[in-house]
Amino acid sequence: MNGTHAGDIALLDAYSQAVVGGVEKASPSVVHIHVRGPGLGSESRGSGSGFIFTPDGFILTNSHVVRKASRLEVILIDGRRFPADLVGDDPDTDLAVVRAHESGLPAAALGDSDALRVGQLTIAIGNPLGFQCTVTTGVVSALGRSLRSQSGRLIDNVIQTDAALNPGNSGGPLVTSLGEVIGVNTAIILGAQGLCFSTPINTAKYVVPRLIRDGRIRRGWLGIGVQNMKVPPHAARVLGLRAEGGVLVISVEPGSPAERAGMRERDLIVELEGRAVSSIDDLHNALTGERIGIPVEVAVIRHSERIVLRIVPREPGDPMNN
Repeated sequence: MNGTHAGDIALLDAYSQAVVGGVEKASPSVVHIHVRGPGLGSESRGSGSGFIFTPDGFILTNSHVVRKASRLEVILIDGRRFPADLVGDDPDTDLAVVRAHESGLPAAALGDSDALRVGQLTIAIGNPLGFQCTVTTGVVSALGRSLRSQSGRLIDNVIQTDAALNPGNSGGPLVTSLGEVIGVNTAIILGAQGLCFSTPINTAKYVVPRLIRDGRIRRGWLGIGVQNMKVPPHAARVLGLRAEGGVLVISVEPGSPAERAGMRERDLIVELEGRAVSSIDDLHNALTGERIGIPVEVAVIRHSERIVLRIVPREPGDPMNN
């Protein structure tokens, strides 16, 4: 009995050490974001969390935290306060970049969300009050989920964990035991208490440079809901695929470019303009603003048959989508 008890304590200590180590590495970069703006009422204020990702003050957070702000202030866990500006935001992924004009700030290390595995330890960190971090832990409970953002667009490849998330922690990082950020936590799901949904950091790596450059994201929109799908090596060879995976269509919106081109649910997208599509990120990266209004050839596998569809991507909200 004593030996078993000692083993349990040792195991708990190992778990605790993993969590403490991850928090110590990531928490200095986590900030409280104080928001005031006309969209929130003349005297009312909002708040959320975020994290510094460059030493010169670029901060990643949720779009819904800062979108209507006319004035921003960020507060570090050491008590320092800085005015900040909204650089750009993307409601479709619920991501935004703000900047505090200060140098030498503690920046978080960014990980690789594509390397996540179901069951992996995750740590959600927030700064809801401005003077200390709050921490919840859990495991990755699902990958590849789709989540509808406040703009109405589906955020694909969302990370779901059972690390509880409070609204004040929205915009904070989801990190590994190494302290590497693998997601941006979002609390836009009503009735999802006890769960944490995060936009993958690899999605943020695509979005952030464009927000810094342009302040917004232009995308080619097909009007489909998708998820990643692995293809067994022998099946990939038989089907002549260039990668052992593709993007499975799980929904097609009525009147969308995809529906007009004849795309169907359960189609497996494997190529776009002759380039292999093995993941949702591949598809997003291919559907740049330059593709809008220009026909593209999309290869799909349907009932073991390869079909090429000609689709004209549109921009979300384009009247021609209706």
